[in-house]
Amino acid sequence: MISKIVGTLTTVGTDSVKLLSPPFEYQVLIPDFVRRQLQAKLHQEVSLHTIHYLEGNPAHGRLTPRLIGFSNAAEQEFFDLFCSVDGVGTKKALRAMVRPVQEVAALIEKQDAKGLSALPGIGPATAERIIAKLRRKMPKFALLIEGSEKFNAEVPIDLVEDTFQILCSLGHGESDARRQLDEALATKNKFNDVDSLLQAVYEISQK
Repeated sequence: MISKIVGTLTTVGTDSVKLLSPPFEYQVLIPDFVRRQLQAKLHQEVSLHTIHYLEGNPAHGRLTPRLIGFSNAAEQEFFDLFCSVDGVGTKKALRAMVRPVQEVAALIEKQDAKGLSALPGIGPATAERIIAKLRRKMPKFALLIEGSEKFNAEVPIDLVEDTFQILCSLGHGESDARRQLDEALATKNKFNDVDSLLQAVYEISQK
């Protein structure tokens, strides 16, 4: 199982990229939002978190191994969840993900079926199924800051989610809690537990 590839980005296509990691060059499928992240990194070394799956019909004995790439583990986790909804699957999810993860997560969390239906290949019925299955799992993904380079990847996403839930339980609105967490995470400080992240949130809010 290939879970991460580090190599030189040699080609950026409309739906896939090629990474040279000697002695191999890997073709990696990508959603459109990842393509936009990678366009400016041609011929540079990049790392992609990957999902490995088999494409084809096992009954016919025609299975082709494929890799799908993402800039960080949170995007990878979101894609896995998105694919798990009945009527979605890998191919449809690849086509649908034209907007950044945090934007799609916000649509799901707000139960915006109309907004989700605007994604390629996602009709009203599928949008409702996505919301029903994933709505309660979205806050931590909606917290992602635009651009993986701005997100503090050293802070576990579950720690961010736990802190978000505590802020909400203390009376903060969801948008206010997200804003405060974004500001704390943007400091690039290292947070080992919920208490340290909460402390940073309150120190920033008192300035």
